[in-house]
Amino acid sequence: MNPVTALLIGIVVMMGLIIFTRIQAFPAMIISAVLMGVLSGDSLLVGTGNEGGNVLSVAVKTVTSGFGGTMTSIGIVIGLGCIMGIFLEKSGAAKRIALTILKAVGVKRADVVLGLTGFVVSIPVFCDSGFVILSSLAKEFSRLTKKSMVQLGGILGMGLYITHFMVPPTPGPLAVVGTFQQEGLDVDLGMFILCGLAFSVPLFIFSVYLFRAIGKKYEGQFVMKADDIDRSKYTEAQLAVLDKIDAKLESGKELENSDFEELLTTEKLPSAFLSFFDLLLPVILILLNTIVSQTPVAGTGFGQFIMFLGNPVIALFISVVIGAFGLTEGMTKDQIQAMMNEALKDAGPICFVTGAGGALGAVVKATGAASIMAEGIVNTGMMPILVPLLVGTIMRFPQGSGTTAMITGSAIIAPMVTTLGINPYLAAMAICLTSMCPSFLNDSYFHVVTSFSGMDIKTSLKTWAVSTILVPIFGSVLIVLLSLFIH
Repeated sequence: MNPVTALLIGIVVMMGLIIFTRIQAFPAMIISAVLMGVLSGDSLLVGTGNEGGNVLSVAVKTVTSGFGGTMTSIGIVIGLGCIMGIFLEKSGAAKRIALTILKAVGVKRADVVLGLTGFVVSIPVFCDSGFVILSSLAKEFSRLTKKSMVQLGGILGMGLYITHFMVPPTPGPLAVVGTFQQEGLDVDLGMFILCGLAFSVPLFIFSVYLFRAIGKKYEGQFVMKADDIDRSKYTEAQLAVLDKIDAKLESGKELENSDFEELLTTEKLPSAFLSFFDLLLPVILILLNTIVSQTPVAGTGFGQFIMFLGNPVIALFISVVIGAFGLTEGMTKDQIQAMMNEALKDAGPICFVTGAGGALGAVVKATGAASIMAEGIVNTGMMPILVPLLVGTIMRFPQGSGTTAMITGSAIIAPMVTTLGINPYLAAMAICLTSMCPSFLNDSYFHVVTSFSGMDIKTSLKTWAVSTILVPIFGSVLIVLLSLFIH
């Protein structure tokens, strides 16, 4: 069978299994990868140098080697990243970061405070967990500033959402970088972190104004009231501060930063320095590795030491150690190990799906399907950069998982990049960006944002779901413009 036809059949089967059956993404992707290889027949045998061999055996061997190759490059990093994230989540470091940003930005720009907090926290922490942690702060801001949760919950959700998709070591973009590296493309992790952060800034600014416009339509609606706050979840000290703030509002006085600072400082939180240090240290070390490797210092003992520390495995391990011994002060050994076990439960499915993406990519490359498709696209005169933008959306829309969309999308696009003539960084960012689109009923994060913001499904579909289409469209325009200058 023509390899492109086999690829399309495999993708349809994969989506069908995930959407309509009980089969989870990992086995669905493995089954589809084997099916693509078998249907491609001689193309697979020629591509792997096994002419005349048994196509069934070669298909399975290609899938297993692709899985193993991907896990070799990023399996440990995913596990360590998940542990680092749960330390930041459970220790209260995320709230300390919110308090620090509040002091810098001011309570009058509560939406920016929430959005920036989400933007920073979601680099290592899953956006679902981040929203659950920070939603109580958003509710307090809503109750005390009288702003709608459509606006405040929305910008918090989007701040978390943007870096979840655009900035490693979050598993999705980390897997995209790993897939591109497996294909032999020159995509450095540290440089991709910089590119993802730089690209996320205009997305975030656009989101702030977008949710302010949406919030105006819902003024007076979905505003948290005193009765909406579950007082049983607060300590006596926190309740005393809340009552003090309420009395201040009733007297007609304006709220100040110190009011919220006092609310947060009634909890035992890690220091601001330690919270930011643990969050940013691995990112800084990975970036230093990228910088030093491009200079003459790389050949010196000092340069080798810096590059060792900047290896993603070592950088994240250092952060995990700091989290275990610094952020979790006062916790028992059993509590800390239980947190690690919980993190590894989250890491398991991600590792398997990521490895399955590598298996899929190995088959796509071996059969030559990617090259055939890329050459056909070039011959049509279509802008090559539109291909990864479309593939990300196509992979996301039916099955709801952004991480799965990034992994499968990168497996399909990576072998095409050279033929299409696209800058690999732009291609990788295009896949990550459009894998955001859209977050609606088949996405768990949609329901987290909806329920923890106190919105109904209909309102969330008109606001949150629409925003997860508009933000990627805005970003896609930026990527198309960048592609005109960066090759």
